[in-house]
Amino acid sequence: MPKPDDLIVDIAALVESGRSNQMSLTVVTGGAVITGRLAPEAVWRERVSEVLTDSAQLGDFSAVFEAPTKRDGPPTHLHFHVARILQGTVGIPETGGMYRIAIEDVSAWTVGDFRYSDH
Repeated sequence: MPKPDDLIVDIAALVESGRSNQMSLTVVTGGAVITGRLAPEAVWRERVSEVLTDSAQLGDFSAVFEAPTKRDGPPTHLHFHVARILQGTVGIPETGGMYRIAIEDVSAWTVGDFRYSDH
């Protein structure tokens, strides 16, 4: 098991502390480039639960995301919202999605998110 980068763990811990939800990050994981803004896990879970609750087919799954998230130790995952997987000259989905990524699976990262422009 690889040791996660201490800097990214510290960034995730600051986001989890609730002191900021404005940190934009771009990561490489499993060959995919994901860019977006980090959210505390509790906020991320709440938003996913809301989306699932509004779905006729997936409403039953919303309760899974409502469970408490009390954990000891440093964060183990990054929780992205308004995030996109960068593919060629587009971001998928265009409007942004909700992604949970294990910190130990991040092979590269940079502060900020990437946006494409036709200009």
